Amino acid sequence: MTEIIKAFIVGGAICAIGQLFIDFTKLTPARILTGYVVAGVVLSALGLYRPLADFAGAGASVPLTGFGHALAEGMKKAVDENGFAGVFTGELTAAAGGIAAALLAGLTASLVFRQRDKV
Repeated sequence: MTEIIKAFIVGGAICAIGQLFIDFTKLTPARILTGYVVAGVVLSALGLYRPLADFAGAGASVPLTGFGHALAEGMKKAVDENGFAGVFTGELTAAAGGIAAALLAGLTASLVFRQRDKV
């Protein structure tokens, strides 16, 4: 039960920060989302995101910062295994599951729901 509470608090804080950016800045949602991914990569490179992910579990790994962390971890692992070529392949391998799930969800939604023009 405590894992659920920790995940809720950390994930909620990450989302609340995003909402504050939306409410009090002129940043577009796309820039905020991109900033979250970059923040996950930077925090991972500094060694700060792994302890947060270990503490909060899904509360830190599900938001976009977790996606950035997964990209950084995958690239680091691929560089250790394959050398410089891992810079180009590691992040794709690490994120393949999430990207495949997003594509499958989009395909399913397009088959289930009918497209309508905006009026």
